[in-house]
This record gives sequence, structure tokens and C-alpha cells, in this order.
Amino acid sequence: MSRISVRGFAVASATAVTAVGSVVGVASGSTAQNNDAEATAAGTTLLADIPMGEQAQVQTASLTQQADAQAIAADASAKKDAEEAARKAAAQTAVAKQEKAKQAAEEAKKREAAEEAASRDAEREATSFAVQSSYSTSQIQAMARQMVPSGQWQCFSNIVDHESSWNYKAVNPSSGAYGLFQALPAGKYASAGADWRTNPATQIKWGLNYMDSRYGSPCDAWAFWQANHWY
Repeated sequence: MSRISVRGFAVASATAVTAVGSVVGVASGSTAQNNDAEATAAGTTLLADIPMGEQAQVQTASLTQQADAQAIAADASAKKDAEEAARKAAAQTAVAKQEKAKQAAEEAKKREAAEEAASRDAEREATSFAVQSSYSTSQIQAMARQMVPSGQWQCFSNIVDHESSWNYKAVNPSSGAYGLFQALPAGKYASAGADWRTNPATQIKWGLNYMDSRYGSPCDAWAFWQANHWY
């Protein structure tokens, strides 16, 4: 069998191992050298040494292994990119949560400040009315409108309607409950002012604070009243 001379071409894949030895992949385009045989390492099989019928198989195996190596490298790169994207997404989520918590804290602080301001306003307004020997229903309601938030007014008014019909001197003969809100014992009004027996504004202040502290608002108190007929 005659030897086929292949100038400068060898199979250069270290991973394509065949029965005839390590195969080195084709280095195409190189210039023929006089010492081709000397440049070929011991144990290396030239393409020409492989039977013609097997050369295509060897080349295919080499290309397949190269493609596999490239696929592995691509998978590793994709995995790295996915991990980096996940890390960035987690960092962004953490920042968003921190920002949301910060906003919630700021809103809570604003609400607290608003409630404190409303409480101070109610206290100031309770003492800003001129003292009279008696008050009409319309005068008492006018006081309450100045002290109760407009959005809570109707609920507040509903409770007073049912409890005392706006009579700040109303007394329950059986229990002794007293005033606009039928406080029991009547002395509870004293926490809002010493003039609670004669000043409807003091009673209004107490009633509003009671609804806010016990139920959250006059409308929440009214919802409870509707369900239980007391509050």
C-alpha cells in the first residue's frame, strides 16, 4: 500500500483518540516543510497513515468533540450569566423592599403627627367656646362640627342621636349614664375637663377621643354600635 503524503496537515484533536494513537487536528493552510516527518511527535498518526475509509470518521469525531467542548463552554457561560442576573435581581428586590419599608415608616410617622395635631386642635377648640348657662341643640352640633373631622361627622352624629339626642345633660335613670355620650360612670368626662357637666365642648372632646382610641374612628364606632346597639 502506497503512503499518501499530506503536506503540513495533521489531525490536532487531543480528545479524538483512535486505535492508531493520538490524533492531531488538521492545521490547514500551512506551507509544506522538508522535515514533516521530524516535526511530527512520536506516537502521532498522520492523516495519511489512516486508511482512506476511516479518515472521514476521524475528522467527524474530532469536529464532534470540538462542538461538544464549545457547547460545554457555552453552557458554563450561560450559567454564569444567569447567576449574575439572579444576583442583580435579588439586589434590586432587596432595595425595593427597603424603600417600601422606608415609605411605610414615613407614612406612619405622618399619620401619627396628624393624629397628634388633630388631638391638640380638638383640645384647643374645646376651650375656645364661650361659656354659657345653656346650649341649644344647634349650638352643640355647631361645636361638634368644628371638632370632628368632616368625613367622620355623620357617624359621630348618628351615635349622639341614639345616645342622648344631643342633650348634654341627659341622664339615664336606671344606670346613671350621663351626657351626650351616656358615659358610665359620668365622671369619665373629667379626663377631658373639669367643666364636663356644664360644657358640651368638653363632652364632645371626650367622646371623640373615646371613639378614636377604642375603635379607631367615629365611623368604626358607629359600625360597632349598629351591630351591638352599644359602643
